[in-house]
Amino acid sequence: MNESLLRAVEDRREAVVTLTQDLIRFPTVNPPGEAYTPCAEFIGAYLRRLGFQTQLIRGEGAPGDTDRFPRTNIVARREGRSPGATVHFNSHIDVVEEGHGWTVDPFAGVVKDGKVYGRGACDMKGGLAASIIAVDAFIAVYPDFPGAIEISGTVDEESGGFGGVAHLAKQGFFSKPRVDHVIIPEPLNKDRICLGHRGVWWAEIETKGEIAHGSMPFLGDCAVRHMGAVMHAFEEELFPLLDSKQTEMPVVPEGARRSTMNINSVHGGQTEDYRPGLPSPNVPDSCRMTIDRRFLLEESLDEVKSEVVSILDRLTRDRDKFRYDIRDVMEVLPTMTERNAPVVTAIAEGIREIFGREPDYVISPGTYDQKHVARIGHLHDCIAYGPGILDLAHRPDEWVGIDDMVESAKVMAIGMDALLRGART
Repeated sequence: MNESLLRAVEDRREAVVTLTQDLIRFPTVNPPGEAYTPCAEFIGAYLRRLGFQTQLIRGEGAPGDTDRFPRTNIVARREGRSPGATVHFNSHIDVVEEGHGWTVDPFAGVVKDGKVYGRGACDMKGGLAASIIAVDAFIAVYPDFPGAIEISGTVDEESGGFGGVAHLAKQGFFSKPRVDHVIIPEPLNKDRICLGHRGVWWAEIETKGEIAHGSMPFLGDCAVRHMGAVMHAFEEELFPLLDSKQTEMPVVPEGARRSTMNINSVHGGQTEDYRPGLPSPNVPDSCRMTIDRRFLLEESLDEVKSEVVSILDRLTRDRDKFRYDIRDVMEVLPTMTERNAPVVTAIAEGIREIFGREPDYVISPGTYDQKHVARIGHLHDCIAYGPGILDLAHRPDEWVGIDDMVESAKVMAIGMDALLRGART
């Protein structure tokens, strides 16, 4: 057991709490993408004090990127004293809106009962802080380490990651020879290694109608009623089919080991912006539905799409005046890193040492930025590992445990030792 390395992490317990509080106090809410730049600048200044070279990189042209809300990412690198592998810790700095139901200020970084509370505490500013503290401790113990260490704080993960990791991956920041191993400190529990995620297909379905006066709907064609037929067919045919599909992937929680589809939104006809006036009496000529289909390693994307399209095509044949359009919004294939990959075995070594047990190997029910590392960077030695309980993400009174951050930082430090110095316990 590397006592000096573990002691160095433990000595930084107060620092990990303070850093997590500082990060929470930047209200990096996405959408619209608030406070990205000052948060990235803060992280850069912190890492420069640890000897890192830093870059602020804007995701220009990405969805949501504007001069008012620039998609500002921070990438930091510290070279070792000799050639070797590069370990990269990637965390997203954006958080979802705070929502209702909080009993503490969501952006104050309140410390209570051994926990740090705040929006993003769990997902995933606590993980970012733990990785930085792990790196700080490792460099203090092994200043002559070989290879290189990188840390990035990236944006827009909560909305697909296109202005963050996807943008950087297109520029080679997540590809060999620059980077060899990537650890994403998402909150998947401190004794579990997340090997990847299910696939996702987001699409927008639009049913078409014909506008007419609401008092004479027989003169028009109601697009909302056509969408009702779509939803009925989904309930009767598609959802039972998806529920019957099971995967061998170790997806958590148990319910996500099936294929699933969520109807994110339905918009049709009169908007609600007429208030304080009154609605107009119109037959709606358009209705749009956004679907979020999560699929398994055993399914092909073509199969996933055809299940929906076949229902729409049948309605076109069987339902009078039924017309539709469908538009792809996002598609990501499932990914699963091999259990014997170097980054997996290194972090597994840390979990055994700190917790005295074998890690659980899991798959995330939803995608995260590993998708861009794999599909754009073509780098597959990538996992998610970090502190925090996944079920707390996006909820009121979100928190991360202080002990969990410290213990996860110890695991990360041991993993770095294995990947950079080849150390084994």
